[in-house]
Amino acid sequence: MTVILCVDDRGGLCFAGRRQSQDRYVRKDILALCQTKRLFMDHYSKGQFTEPEGALIEVADDFLDVLGEEDVCFLERQTPQPYLERASQLIVYRWNRHYPSTHSIKLPPDGWIQTQEEEFCGYSHEKITKEVYQREA
Repeated sequence: MTVILCVDDRGGLCFAGRRQSQDRYVRKDILALCQTKRLFMDHYSKGQFTEPEGALIEVADDFLDVLGEEDVCFLERQTPQPYLERASQLIVYRWNRHYPSTHSIKLPPDGWIQTQEEEFCGYSHEKITKEVYQREA
């Protein structure tokens, strides 16, 4: 399973139950990544994805129990730890800014190594960094 997160420079995920930021180019990259895989998210996150273009988006507020090995989940407000325990890959989009946050994650998580890094210009952010992590063997 692959987990996707968006974080600020300090690993902040959300503030008071709301996303810190969003970017249409990040959404486009997520959809391109998933193509034929099921992409799980909650109703709150689905509000961003108005242009699914054939994506297999599954919306549920508690999808941890139904995620399969090949599935992808996009987390904004959920605590990532239960998902990371089952995941083999973590994809992080960094906003490269400081935002207020009430939930955060230490990167890389214990037992994970970074395998890829790519920077691109976002729609609303001058620079977004995409980091890919794999669970250590």
